[in-house]
Amino acid sequence: MSGSEYTEVRDLANHAGAEVTVGGWVETLRVHGKVAFAVVRDGTGLVQCVVARKDLDDATWELGTTLTQECSVSVTGEVKPDARAPGGQELLVRSLRVIGKSEDYPVQPKEHGVEFLMDHRHLWLRSTPQRAVLRVRSEVLQAIHDYLYREGFTRIDTPILTGSIGESAGTLFSTDYFGETAYLAQTGQLYVEAACPAFRKVYCFGPTFRAEKSKTRRHLTEFWMVEPEVAFADSEANMRLQEDFVSYLVERALDRCAQELELLERDTSTLERVRPPFPRLSYSDAVAVLQERDSTIEWGKDLGGADETILAGLHDLPLFVHDYPKEAKAFYMKENPSDSRTVLCNDLLAPEGYGEIIGGSQREDDADRLLARIREEELPEAAYEWYLDLRRYGTFPHSGFGMGVERTVAWITGRPHVRELIPFPRLMNRLTP
Repeated sequence: MSGSEYTEVRDLANHAGAEVTVGGWVETLRVHGKVAFAVVRDGTGLVQCVVARKDLDDATWELGTTLTQECSVSVTGEVKPDARAPGGQELLVRSLRVIGKSEDYPVQPKEHGVEFLMDHRHLWLRSTPQRAVLRVRSEVLQAIHDYLYREGFTRIDTPILTGSIGESAGTLFSTDYFGETAYLAQTGQLYVEAACPAFRKVYCFGPTFRAEKSKTRRHLTEFWMVEPEVAFADSEANMRLQEDFVSYLVERALDRCAQELELLERDTSTLERVRPPFPRLSYSDAVAVLQERDSTIEWGKDLGGADETILAGLHDLPLFVHDYPKEAKAFYMKENPSDSRTVLCNDLLAPEGYGEIIGGSQREDDADRLLARIREEELPEAAYEWYLDLRRYGTFPHSGFGMGVERTVAWITGRPHVRELIPFPRLMNRLTP
């Protein structure tokens, strides 16, 4: 049978009373006397297939009562509305065929250890909670592109292999590039900055890599990031864009993924309050707040995960912490004219313990100051000649930010660990499957 002859489960309501054929995978099977109930998933939804002994020949009845978890099937039957059934429709089976057998399926409907589930990630993806979180992820990704398109941004695809360091040299994956050293990109930011004079508002989207030896629930070595950049925007305008952007993504998830969030038992009451403006706290004030709560942080140090959790816990909206010390941040951030010890930047901290989901800044647009910072960081000047050219030929004020997809979706879905928010997570101790 060709794919065009299969009816998608999500469309069954349009075929009430008709005979259709559905292709999918068996999630569960229950046999009660002379009736069996097989729940079949086709990727668009679930349908309960009713296998009744009185309606079937011996071979079909035998097959229908011995279906195994995750075997693939082709089921033909009459569509019957039933509010009690998954998706509100039942399929009264007339004929049945097993396409692909599934014997001793490893991921059973019981508790499994994390390592077991990660080893079987290629199969774990089929489970109901994992389908739900990845459905939300997909909606958020689409919302990212829709929002930026609506706001007049042009997408710029940036290289994954690069000779320029965007963040910290200590967190780079390096590789030989025909006799030269290349790095897996930590960010596409430097390249979208180059596109700003061409298009004014630009963004890149793709995988980024950090060789951080971290095993926390917030970290992956490979994650996806969206990075908008806007010409003639200062740090204040940058934060306004971020809060509007995040509010849109949350609203979109609430609107289009209500069923998935309910299945995940996500308390959406806090998400429903997410709208601009977000509260703001300077780094210096944040340090004072933390020290009052017995944190050992000293002025000049970057905030740790525990510090972020304390600060975010003071609000039920995402929190901006802005104007960090320059030694704690990247070389390209613009010096704060009100306090030369700090730079014009911000982190956006999600509530409920999810930490930083966005890092942003106004970029240094003075060529001499930027070169001085490159030298302070002992970065290879030759690798940044092209980046300095952006300041030599028509420099302009500009700002941008990077938002990590997995942390953002973890917060929206209420999942405890980012490893569930990407189909195949890469962690310090995991490169497979």
